[in-house]
Amino acid sequence: MRLRIHIASLDRWQELAQVLRRNRLRTVLTALAVAWGIFMLIILLGAGKGLQNSVEYNFRDDAQNSIFVRRGETSIPFKGRAVGRPLQFTTTDYEQTKATVPEADHVTARFGRWGLYTITSGNKSGQYRLRGVHPDHLYLEKTIMVSGRYINDIDIKERRKVCVISEPMAKFFFGKGSSTSPLGKRLNVAGISYQIVGTYTDAGGDRELEYLYLPITTAQAAYGPPTRLDMLMFTVGDATTEESQEIAQRVHREFATRHGFDPKDKRALRVRNNLEQIERFLSIFSMVNVFIWILGLGTIMAGVIGVSNIMLIAVRERTKEFGIRKALGATPNSIVGMVLQEAVVLTTVAGYIGVVAGMGLIELVNKFVPPNPSFRNPSVELNVVFIATAVLIAAGALAGYIPARRAANVKPVAALRDE
Repeated sequence: MRLRIHIASLDRWQELAQVLRRNRLRTVLTALAVAWGIFMLIILLGAGKGLQNSVEYNFRDDAQNSIFVRRGETSIPFKGRAVGRPLQFTTTDYEQTKATVPEADHVTARFGRWGLYTITSGNKSGQYRLRGVHPDHLYLEKTIMVSGRYINDIDIKERRKVCVISEPMAKFFFGKGSSTSPLGKRLNVAGISYQIVGTYTDAGGDRELEYLYLPITTAQAAYGPPTRLDMLMFTVGDATTEESQEIAQRVHREFATRHGFDPKDKRALRVRNNLEQIERFLSIFSMVNVFIWILGLGTIMAGVIGVSNIMLIAVRERTKEFGIRKALGATPNSIVGMVLQEAVVLTTVAGYIGVVAGMGLIELVNKFVPPNPSFRNPSVELNVVFIATAVLIAAGALAGYIPARRAANVKPVAALRDE
């Protein structure tokens, strides 16, 4: 019995191959239409993922639950004060932020000077940037310590002349290997000697590795007004996006009261809420993905409609054959199954070709196109490929069903008379 079923199944596949070979041009053109649809869907999904990866990569350097507060210039007159007045942050702003924002679990300020400083050690010198920070800056910038430690509270309190340098800086000044560890050694910056207490790396790229970190009180005393700050940053723990927006608005109002500018003046104080920005970008890409699916599925359906039309023509051409089969005892279900098999096999094989071509092109792009700020590492998840393939197979079955039912309803006598 099993042998008989196996032989019958083999005969059906051989017959299917003969039918497809008999109409090679029609088969190839139909398959190309379906393959092109799934190919375009894969490419569009990969491109969308590449854009999303680029945006997420640009956020990699900062804590995602962070709020940055930068000073600007007033743009609205307020209580007799003219526009264009620059704000100046001080240590009081840092202390008030810690006191009035209980949701903030990590708070830091920054102090620095524009331009490069000449840093020397022995007979080596290089141009780098300085940044005075608090200990919590480690968490805001997602700095990764390679050796030693980061700036601590005692460094801040005692204004210690210590520094944390990047791994490339350590290799440049002191070479590689454990025998040349930079910890405890000194660097000279504009006539001031600093002891190295740690080395770090940063996901932000080469520019973020150009900084030499100092205790903020030390940097203020050495290179600027003792209380001046450039910006403030803090994280908001597990706050939701809506809660972080309320916190950002509250901070804006408190700064407006403290510095005397209109609370509606957005240019006087620039507050960047990373949670809000990330959610905005994710919602945009969600809509982009929906659009891509609609466009891709539309292209696939156009190919599937072509399959349905071709199957209708094929059924019309084989009307006499179906009539003879029914006259010899073939059941309507067997004829439906035969036509459906042809439609499903055609769409599945064409879909597989489209998937392979699309994934292959994406791999070539990843291999030969370097990542850049606007497009990075396009990819398509396997579950998406499986879903697209399942949709394609289901559409192929649907495309073949109507022609199959028409073939099953053929009357033997009418079919034998058909020319």
